[in-house]
Amino acid sequence: MLPALSPVVALPADAGAATLVGRAWLPSAGGPAPVLCQAGDVYDLSSIAPTTSQILGLADPIAVLASARGLPAIGQVDALLANSDPARRDPARPWLLAPCDLQAIKAAGVTFVASMLERVIEEQARGDPAKAERVRRAIVAVIGDNLSSVRPGSVEAARLKDALIAQNAWSQYLEVGIGPDAEIFTKSQPMSAVGTGADVGIHPESAWNNPEPEIVLAVAADGRVRGAALGNDVNLRDFEGRSALLLGKAKDNNGSCAIGPFIRLFDISFSIDDVRRAAITLTVDGPDGFRLDGSSSMAKISRDPLDLVGQAIGPNHQYPDGFMLFLGTMFAPVADRHGPGQGFTHVAGDVVTVSTPKLGALTNTVRRSDQIAPWTMGTGALMANLAHRGLIAG
Repeated sequence: MLPALSPVVALPADAGAATLVGRAWLPSAGGPAPVLCQAGDVYDLSSIAPTTSQILGLADPIAVLASARGLPAIGQVDALLANSDPARRDPARPWLLAPCDLQAIKAAGVTFVASMLERVIEEQARGDPAKAERVRRAIVAVIGDNLSSVRPGSVEAARLKDALIAQNAWSQYLEVGIGPDAEIFTKSQPMSAVGTGADVGIHPESAWNNPEPEIVLAVAADGRVRGAALGNDVNLRDFEGRSALLLGKAKDNNGSCAIGPFIRLFDISFSIDDVRRAAITLTVDGPDGFRLDGSSSMAKISRDPLDLVGQAIGPNHQYPDGFMLFLGTMFAPVADRHGPGQGFTHVAGDVVTVSTPKLGALTNTVRRSDQIAPWTMGTGALMANLAHRGLIAG
């Protein structure tokens, strides 16, 4: 079993105080159910609502869950976590899925200075990792490596933009990094995210790629942020570096989006301030003995998480089923893996773990996107399954 699938690692350090909502696959039902993880057990929430989208859309989900009685037990959380590793799965027993279902899966890009610089480097290197270090030195010589004091959209940011244009050093990534408008894009489709333990996919034609450890906000249809989870926004640096118009191919592949292990709802023990203060740890353990350690501090984000939510939803753009919002990462690994100047890229078999004490740990194994389990249950299949189970009208 993957080490991070142990409850002591996967669950928040204060799990006893946390309200943890997720999803599990129920073999007996041939489909998923929203679940509550509480005191080491996992309970079926289908009698309250058949989807996590609807659970989060309740007027007061914390109160509803706290007053719920007689919920059917699915099993112990340690058993579901252990069965979430597809290499060791018993298909006759339940396992965990990504905790979201009907929600749109959105992402905010270029929200940290360190990752903004790496995006500029990708662009200038045209997706060639061998050129990255030379380009990195040239870019830093022009714009420096400390833009953290520049507030996006400010007068100072506008002056910096004018100065960089005059030096032919402006970039589309700097535009969204320090300009007034954040980059908010569609990372993946509803129902396509994988959960903890699952394989994540790298496009077989990509030779330069990396994990992106992030916090993911769970937002209801009315724009209220209900909680947060961990995420890995798998990224293809070579595809996006060749052209920003390849963003869809760089970001939206089979298994390229992992979220989990649960959504921790905001309550008296956990709030948006905990998100703002979070320190996210990343480890990559390779089958070749390679190990990468990194961290990402949310305190260094250039736009407040609630500002990003406000730019994603409002009078111009609605999400009737809510949405999940990746907040971006400051961590872009540059450690040489295959030789001097080659930088970091994944190999098949890498185990990626994203963790922070208040949310636990999300772990996934890297495979080629054409060699992992295909995505087969979309919204239509979910509706048909729920109707067959009598959870919605057929």
